[in-house]
Amino acid sequence: MAARSKARKRALDILFASEQRSEEPALALERAIEAGVGPTNDYTTTLVHGVVEHRDRIDEVLTTYSRDWTLARMPAVDRNVLRIAVYELLWGEDDVPGEVAMSEAVHLVQELSTDDSPTFVNGILGSVLRDRAALV
Repeated sequence: MAARSKARKRALDILFASEQRSEEPALALERAIEAGVGPTNDYTTTLVHGVVEHRDRIDEVLTTYSRDWTLARMPAVDRNVLRIAVYELLWGEDDVPGEVAMSEAVHLVQELSTDDSPTFVNGILGSVLRDRAALV
């Protein structure tokens, strides 16, 4: 698995766990780093902090593009994978093509979520990618 793929998976782990514990993601990240079980890739930190910084706008975008699905209704894995991918699409580093961010997100939900999740995630992210210039 490539370094950035591992970083995305670790960021998902931190965001998912912090949501389940009703804990701030940045605190969960710092605690994991201090305990020596945190990310060894700086991109994990970039993703977690980026999602935290832009969370209100990310959730607004997800709410707009996920017709008939509230954030609360989405599986927690899907919701957090989408947050990471939307962050990458709208504010991420220039060296990550949108198609790569989408593909990585779909791959994560294929492994970790429901059978319907890849199609759902791909549809939302395809629309975000199409409209991203207007969303930032």
